[in-house]
Amino acid sequence: MARVFDDVAECVEDTLKRVGPHIVLALPLGVGKPNPLANEFYRRARRDASLSLKIFTALSLRAPQWNGELERRFLEPLAARLFGGCVPLDYVTDLHGAGVPDNVQIVEFFLDPGALLNVAHSQRHYVSSNYTHVARDVAAQGVNVLGQLIAKRTVEGRSEYSLGSNPDVTIDLLRALAPQRQAGREVVVIGEVNRQMPFMFGPAAVDPETFDSLLEHPRYEYDLFAPPNQRLTTVDHAIGLYGARLVRDGGTLQIGIGELGDAVVYGLQLRQQQNVEFREILQGLKAEERFGSTLDAVGGAAPFEAGLYGCTEMLVDGFLDLYRSGVLRRRVYDDVRIQRLLNDGAIGERVDERLLAALAREFPSPLSAADFALLQSAGVFRRDCRYLGARIENSDGQSAAASLATPDARRALLAACTGRQLAGGTLLHGSFFLGPRGFYAALRDLPEAERRQFSMCGVSFVNQLDGADQALKIAQRRHGRFLNSSMMMTLLGAAVSDGLADGRVVSGVGGQYNFVAMAHALPDARSILTLRSTREKNSKVASNILWTYGNATIPRHLRDIVVTEYGVADLRGLTDQDAIAALLNIADSRFQDGLKREAQAAGKLRGDHQIPDVHRNNTPRALEERFVLPRARGLFSEFPFGTDFTSEEIVLAKTLTRLKERTAGGWPRVKAFVGAAASRGIPAAVKPYLERMSLIAPKTRQEWLWQRLLVRELRDIA
Repeated sequence: MARVFDDVAECVEDTLKRVGPHIVLALPLGVGKPNPLANEFYRRARRDASLSLKIFTALSLRAPQWNGELERRFLEPLAARLFGGCVPLDYVTDLHGAGVPDNVQIVEFFLDPGALLNVAHSQRHYVSSNYTHVARDVAAQGVNVLGQLIAKRTVEGRSEYSLGSNPDVTIDLLRALAPQRQAGREVVVIGEVNRQMPFMFGPAAVDPETFDSLLEHPRYEYDLFAPPNQRLTTVDHAIGLYGARLVRDGGTLQIGIGELGDAVVYGLQLRQQQNVEFREILQGLKAEERFGSTLDAVGGAAPFEAGLYGCTEMLVDGFLDLYRSGVLRRRVYDDVRIQRLLNDGAIGERVDERLLAALAREFPSPLSAADFALLQSAGVFRRDCRYLGARIENSDGQSAAASLATPDARRALLAACTGRQLAGGTLLHGSFFLGPRGFYAALRDLPEAERRQFSMCGVSFVNQLDGADQALKIAQRRHGRFLNSSMMMTLLGAAVSDGLADGRVVSGVGGQYNFVAMAHALPDARSILTLRSTREKNSKVASNILWTYGNATIPRHLRDIVVTEYGVADLRGLTDQDAIAALLNIADSRFQDGLKREAQAAGKLRGDHQIPDVHRNNTPRALEERFVLPRARGLFSEFPFGTDFTSEEIVLAKTLTRLKERTAGGWPRVKAFVGAAASRGIPAAVKPYLERMSLIAPKTRQEWLWQRLLVRELRDIA
């Protein structure tokens, strides 16, 4: 039995007595970290140099930070409102400040995206591992403490526990550490209870004996870190439409976090609920004219009838939106025979003569006790039935032969022993989740029968086909469409998603490689990498499609489908020349000729190659024009799934971003300041924004200048 602590210091002290002064602590990524527990271990090591602490983890999150007084005025109240109830991680604070002490190492396999580019400790201690290899790599480093934030519930007086948001690596790591523990090596598994953590089912629901120690007290309850939904731009929405058009009805879906994933969800909902409008906007984008053969061969445009099943390392809140809108409704089952029959259309989910006759071809007669138990768990036989030798008996004492072989035998079973429809199906297999506050609340409030259809499990199941259940995974993941985002793409089809050419890490490989490789391994799956065609910094626009780049996350030999706001490039099986031509067709037209010349100079593209005229109008202005009428009808809003930002904060965020670009340096900076100083008056519509920034009544010349800059920018936006 686990020892229960109500004081974190006592829990850590007890752990140190068991494992000694050299702590190798494994923590989940994201919100699965037990922050008070992690902080106590770190504070001990910071105070006592005789202790050594190595933390293996990923995605160590912190509230938004600001640079300068103007950003502080915007972000500080927002951070207090959205993240004030969270417990910050002390080691993250120190990484961004004075640094961690010499006796501490923070080792991560996935970094907070973009936040640690200039933090030397994090760059030096990054581990580049596929998500499916992390448990192996961590176990090999001598982990002796595993800490996890967990959910708890009480059922008929019994305490039950769930790994909640993060069974991803923990399940696989516990399996990897089992031989060491059985051999007598001390490994302490600690669960910290937080009742805000949704209680998730599937393999995430673990036996109480999983834990050696439990930390539980109301003072350690805190808000889960909840990043708000971000704004979707026209570029994002265009990518989402193409992504939604590439998804096959009756198939499998994986998407990641962020704006592009949200845009795909919105596109799928539009396809399902407003199909005429979905087709009209694609027609306006000339999608069918330019890419129709690929779109038809890979995806579909009609509303979903069979629906989708989710197989995704990250359960994003968009999947709940797809569930509510009837898109996520294809259930999969844990027996490969049943799953194949469903795939082939030989059976439906209703238990009837047709289903039993199909099962007769897959199961022997008479049924064995094991066969009966399997079929009962799948809902074929009622829960009140039991297996008695060669017969099956219900709670009323009626029985029938345990045989599916003949019509008479099947009729007898249908009359006395069978259920009405298959049970225990899964709508989604996921490995971790992270999202806005409303997402966590929705998961907690979801009725148990529905929540059980969202099975949380290890990445060894979700992210790969390998293992004893490979045949089942292949059957479940039919028509897989795995959508992930990239930062850049080379013209030869290599994707840059995790780092820069100088070796610095932006985020990490995560599971992207896993899903790309799986798309090539499955018989009818496709990898779809999405990216914005350009990026802008300091008022300078650069192409995200490049001739070459000094880092690659996905190598060119795994190239598949690439989507930008300007269309779709199907690269699978193409020659280098044809792949280059396809990517040029979806590049921003301002960069097409330069990219073409680079490819020609390298001898990879014919000297007389011409980019078709139909692909020559890939410009932001042309794209925006195609969304004017749909937006006038209320479609493609910036926050289609709502947001935790206030209306003033939404406007101010755009205003401050534009102001930062205008005042970055040089003549634009001078022009901005002169224009601001010359402005007079405060329009009534602008006053709420100045009040939010505490600039309605400036007290210093600096505040007066900030006020005038904001007024000048807000005249057009507000």
